[in-house]
Amino acid sequence: MYPNNEWSQLQQVIVGVADYATVPKIDISVRTVNYANEPSVSDIKTGMYPDQVIREANEDLEIFCEFLQDQNIEVMRPTREPTEYYNYCPRDIVFAHKNLALACPMPIRARKNNYKSILHHFDNLTIAPTNYNDDSYNINCIGNPDTLALHEHFPMFDAANVLRANDDLLYLVSNSGNEKGADYLQQIVGPDTKVHKLKGVYSYMHIDSTIAFLREGLMLLNPSRIPDKSVLPEPFRSWDAIYAPDPVDVGFYPGFCNASKWVSVNLFSINEHMVVLEEHQHNLRKQLEKFNIECAMLPSRHCRTLAGVFHCVTLDTKRKS
Repeated sequence: MYPNNEWSQLQQVIVGVADYATVPKIDISVRTVNYANEPSVSDIKTGMYPDQVIREANEDLEIFCEFLQDQNIEVMRPTREPTEYYNYCPRDIVFAHKNLALACPMPIRARKNNYKSILHHFDNLTIAPTNYNDDSYNINCIGNPDTLALHEHFPMFDAANVLRANDDLLYLVSNSGNEKGADYLQQIVGPDTKVHKLKGVYSYMHIDSTIAFLREGLMLLNPSRIPDKSVLPEPFRSWDAIYAPDPVDVGFYPGFCNASKWVSVNLFSINEHMVVLEEHQHNLRKQLEKFNIECAMLPSRHCRTLAGVFHCVTLDTKRKS
């Protein structure tokens, strides 16, 4: 049985690796999904990330793993082998909830087989069908956040478009997840779980720099994207909300900015009373502590460079029910 939610006591988790992290060649899928906000991609550097980024990111991941093990949590890792993209963010690849582990129909072509890096950690992984026709992508999204990257021809989404709240799932419709993907997920999870679509709040990819579920009825919101709970679907409008303070910008490796400063919201829950937070976000720590949530402040030097902090670089596979 996989976790029902984002906050119950963590027992087992996959933590990513930075080895061989690569910016793929810019085909139509990468152009529209990853770089829709860029008027030109002529300056985008493709190929392996700089050695310094990979080395330091791995150092920070090891510190994180040691912390988890000190909490008596079992830590598993992806395979360390060349990849067309990276194995830094297992959160993106597989959606695990209740009795379902689904290798998602990821919209970026270079990630089609990304699930194979963590396949050995699952006994019953369902592989979603994929379709990468050029007409699946809407080139008109470039420079226009109100136009999404994906047409509705086929289901396409990253697992990081979804947050779990027991029998309710919150699915962000964005450049990395179309509505057809939400409909497919609803079909797969069955009638006992409801997939709620969050639309029109943020187009540039995943949900976990916009919302974090902290415990039943309490969430952290990015006020630049969710200024008021009324934009959320039911049942989440009735939850209590903490509005994140303006984040401390940790910067990025020159020429490799792949996430906004709001990666600060991308925290990872150990349980209802402890989260792991990027080490510079002390204003956010103070806010969370008001709700009796302890914060483990750990380094993630290249979170904006590699587009992932502690929620992104994990895939929780077992939490206490």
